[in-house]
Amino acid sequence: MKISRKDVEHVALLARLELTEEEIEAYTGQLDSILEYAAMLNRLDTDNVEPTAHAVPLHNVLRTDEVRRSIEREKALQNAPDSEDGFFRVPKIV
Repeated sequence: MKISRKDVEHVALLARLELTEEEIEAYTGQLDSILEYAAMLNRLDTDNVEPTAHAVPLHNVLRTDEVRRSIEREKALQNAPDSEDGFFRVPKIV
């Protein structure tokens, strides 16, 4: 697929980018080479390749939940910029 200068200008307009003439020429060449590479990948024989979401198998690496004491209220509020009656005090947002 060949990308044109007009395509680059259109994408720049959509992205609200102000490109110089040199940038338009550079991006046209760069995007064209990226699309050529993607076209090469499309020519690969993938008939015997199983679709996957990840390249390697994933395993759940989370630790098991365990019940334990939480932090004490005074210690949690110790570094708070403002607190009141044992709670964090934050600005009212409507």
